[in-house]
Amino acid sequence: MTLSKNNGQSPRGPRGAFRALPAGIWALGFVSMFMDISSELIHSLLPVFMATVLGVSMTTVGLVEGVAEATAAITKVFSGAISDHLGKRKLLAGIGYGLAAATKPIFPLATTINWVFAARFIDRVGKGIRGAPRDALLAEIAPPELRGAAYGLRQSLDSVGAFVGPLAAVAFMVWFANDIRTVLWVAVVPGAMAVALLIFGVQEPEGARARSGREKPLTFADFTRLPPRYWFIVFLGLAFTLARFSEAFLVLRAHEVGLAVSYVPLVLIVMNVVYAVTAYPAGVAADKFSERLLLIVGIAMLLAADIVLAAAKGPLAAFIGAAFWGMHMGFTQGLFAKLVADNAPAEIRGTAFGIFNLAGGGALLIASVVAGSLWSAFGAPATFLTGAAFAILAMLGLLTYRDRPRAVGERVRRGSGAD
Repeated sequence: MTLSKNNGQSPRGPRGAFRALPAGIWALGFVSMFMDISSELIHSLLPVFMATVLGVSMTTVGLVEGVAEATAAITKVFSGAISDHLGKRKLLAGIGYGLAAATKPIFPLATTINWVFAARFIDRVGKGIRGAPRDALLAEIAPPELRGAAYGLRQSLDSVGAFVGPLAAVAFMVWFANDIRTVLWVAVVPGAMAVALLIFGVQEPEGARARSGREKPLTFADFTRLPPRYWFIVFLGLAFTLARFSEAFLVLRAHEVGLAVSYVPLVLIVMNVVYAVTAYPAGVAADKFSERLLLIVGIAMLLAADIVLAAAKGPLAAFIGAAFWGMHMGFTQGLFAKLVADNAPAEIRGTAFGIFNLAGGGALLIASVVAGSLWSAFGAPATFLTGAAFAILAMLGLLTYRDRPRAVGERVRRGSGAD
């Protein structure tokens, strides 16, 4: 099994693809941006809130984060299958974003870890419901030869939100004299804005709805329609996720090496700035160059991040490690979405995204619980060195495969552009 190399010479460079993307792609990108502002404002403070205000252990932090992400992944399987059956991607995405927005007030009201766990659980259910239908909807709106650029743009805007959220957290922590609960209330506003923009700014293509809607529910036979190449992408995504645990540990590591609580969100700002800067160019590159090469570069960045964070003695090293982490995300996340979209039949594409996200969520649960347990037992360096070991294994797996050129007809189609 191999990853393909895109040999077509599309006439659109990054700027041309940027201008050619449909308005619906932009709207979905801004929906992601506003929700990420809300979520990341909370998540940039939540690990410290749990560890200091609520007094829980690192193992508990890892468990909460891991279970939350696994919940999202399990939900994505069902939401993807339902969206394939109903052909109503926007409806399910709206329910998911609505649930996430509704949980935001719970965090500042939390007095025990049970409140936080419940809020994270419901929030991640919302994420799970919206993820697969949103990604399938994006694939249906975007022209096939611009899918890499479309996913890259959405990832970039998502990362802009993930940058603005922690930046707002820092500003409001200073403004409200480190009153974390008051700052968490601010997250309610952008969450509501995301839901409103999805409702009024995104139109589901009628033709895509007709093609996606299925007269019969999903059966086991549908899974056999997913090609071996798709299952290789799932396996590869699982291996990458095992090497990358929750970003909560980046925040905790920065705090451990001396960064004041008011400024710990800066770590996620650095990570997400680099993520935002690299995601769109990486998406455009994925439409024209070797996908395997981009994934190798991405896993190499994660390896560098783990090594730097394991050896960190002060905040500067934590920032450098976070920058490498963001570069890894920029090179890999949009690319994996593109690979899933390219290798799944259109009528079960939502299901394909759901299965992919399920595998990743399960891997993230394992990785986060292991990371928290290692931190509690042996300290932070052991956590990041273990991540580095998994990154090396993932890279070795990639190196055993060679790119396979696309068929001539497909190269011509990719080079022909779209009206």
